[in-house]
Formats: sequence, structure tokens, C-alpha cells
Amino acid sequence: MKLKKMIHNKRSLRGLIFASFMMGCVSCLSIPEKRRNQDNTVNSPAGTASQFTLKNKKGLEVKIIRYGASITHIFSPDRSGNIDDIVLGFDSIDDYINTSNPFFGCIVGRYANRIANARYVLNGDTVLLAHKNIHSVHGGVEGFDKKIWEVESYSDSTLVLYYISKDKEEGFPGNLKTRVAYSVSSSNELKIDYFATTDKPTPVNLTNHSYFNLSGKTGSTILNHELYLNAGYYTKVDKSLLPTGSILKVEGSAMDFTTSKNIGKDLFKLENGYDHNWIINKSGGRLTLAAVAYDPLSGRGVEVRTTQPGIQFYSGNFLNESVIGKNNIGYQKYAGFCLETQHYPDSPNHPTFPSTILYPDDIYYETTIYKFFTR
Repeated sequence: MKLKKMIHNKRSLRGLIFASFMMGCVSCLSIPEKRRNQDNTVNSPAGTASQFTLKNKKGLEVKIIRYGASITHIFSPDRSGNIDDIVLGFDSIDDYINTSNPFFGCIVGRYANRIANARYVLNGDTVLLAHKNIHSVHGGVEGFDKKIWEVESYSDSTLVLYYISKDKEEGFPGNLKTRVAYSVSSSNELKIDYFATTDKPTPVNLTNHSYFNLSGKTGSTILNHELYLNAGYYTKVDKSLLPTGSILKVEGSAMDFTTSKNIGKDLFKLENGYDHNWIINKSGGRLTLAAVAYDPLSGRGVEVRTTQPGIQFYSGNFLNESVIGKNNIGYQKYAGFCLETQHYPDSPNHPTFPSTILYPDDIYYETTIYKFFTR
């Protein structure tokens, strides 16, 4: 079985070893769950959604639930040492399950972002996908964000979850075995490793959909946050936020974040704010710097490195105060931003885009690291 790194054709010995280990583990559904530091549980129609805590000795603490494999909290110190929660979400696990949830902190799949007209053609066959409106968005009607993930292993610093998506689930072909490993390091890094295998060719595009507000203030916006994107190009979209197939330079446009600037500086030049895929300037090596976000008031920042070819920067344009989040406060427009590392949207319908088709002899393996810092 060969490792399919969705960026480069070169193999990684570390990846092969890790991925081989993963495949042996995720296939075994009788693995006992390790419950140390499990905070609480809530029952849902899909099963029991438990919450787990990962932390280091420097104040970084991450809480994750099995429902959607979702990050519910990231506690991080500011420049003065004050610790706040820097991601949007809800006060209880039950709220993630039973309220209108705009993908807070979840793993998105089987295909993150959009597939046009909820269909694609592979090897001459048209595949029809589940959808609410016209297009398949974030995996369909009930994507990975609405599933209860199983626990493979758990410690103070690492949580490994897996989910088996059945053949034809949301219309996608093949039984897909997906494994996500969250880990927190002593250097204030939150690392997410994604693995998957299939028994039929199928598109795979996995990401995490956390909304960040580095100020740690629930009622604030992110318009004064500074953002750098290591990307000279982006995929042009139409009014439905679907790629047209054109790849445009960012230079001289509102899309240019090659020099760090306030998110709000050029946002209102766009009809609906930022919700676009930037093409990361890839360099040698597996992990590449994709983005750096910084809040000058708190001094908190996050650096994003990834193996993925693209990153979706979303400025929270569709949030509104009807979504009642933590501390019983309605999240206003621009209350948080997402940095979703990914392959390009609608890749199955664009042969010139990097392929997202996973074959039975391949192993999907991608990594994203969020490194938190202060200055």
C-alpha cells in the first residue's frame, strides 16, 4: 500500500510508518477507549459525545468532543499571561448537537468546501451527491461534522479519533476509513494529522473548521487582527463561491496578504467579505508556512503550517447574532475567522487542479500545525 501525499509525489518514511500503524489500528473496531481526563458526555441520536482535554505546562489547553471531532475550546495566554478561550463555539456539548451550528471547530469531510451541482464524473461515471440546495457543501447534508467519532487512544497531550464512512454515504463511493490525531506540544503547537483509506476511488478533502478570535473577547470582531498569507495566487470564484477554474494573482488587489495587514482594511471592497481559497507558495520540504494571524491588543498570534496546497480564509461573513454562543452572547458578523487548510474547492470537476481522488492502493496523509505565540 503506498502513501498518497496530496502535495508531493515523494514519500515520507515517517509518514509510511505512521500511516501503516494507523491502518492497523483504525481497522480494529474493538479497541477499548481510554477515558482519562474525559470531562463529560452527552447522548445524541448518533451516540455518546464525550469531551476530552489536551494540555501542556505553558497554559495551552484544547478541548475536543467526539461529535464532529470538534475543537470546542482553545485556552491560550496573552502577552501578560492572562488565559482566555480563543475559538468560537457553544457552552455545552448539547448545543453543538441540537442548535444551528455553523461548523464550529469540527472536522469537515468527506469533502470540505464545495462540489458544484453536487456531482462529478470519474472514469466516465457520474457520481451524484447529497445536498441541501444545489451544491454539495462540506460533505453533504450530514457530513463528518455531524458524526460521532470513535476514540482510538487518549493521553494528556494526544487524542486519536476515527470514523468509518460507509459506501454511498452522502453519495460518495467507497468505504472510507478516516483517522484524525490531535496533539499538543511543549512548544505551544496544536498538530492535526489526517489519514484515510478507501476501497473504491473517491474524492477526499479534510480540514478543521475552527473559528478564531485571538482577543479572547466573546463580543469583539476580528477586523483589527493582522493577517499574512503566504500565497501569491487564489482561485477565482463565482457568486456561489464556486471556482471558475481561473487562477488569479493577488498582487494589487484586496486578496493580497503577502504583507501582513488588518483583516478589515480591504474586506469591504468585496461584496461578501473573504471566503476564498488561496494557493500556498510551496517550498522544499513537507510542511510549508501558510498563514500568520496576530491580534495586536492581546499580543496573541497563531502561525499555520501545512502539507496542503491551499488555505480557505473565511472572515465570518455569514455569522449573525442569531447564533448564541459561549457566555450566552450572539456571535456578530466577523466575530471569528477560519484558516482551513485544504485542497482546492470543486477539484473533482477541475482537471487542472491538484487531484483529490484517493484510490484503494493509496493512503491519504495530511498535516496542519497551529503554533500559538505572543509578542
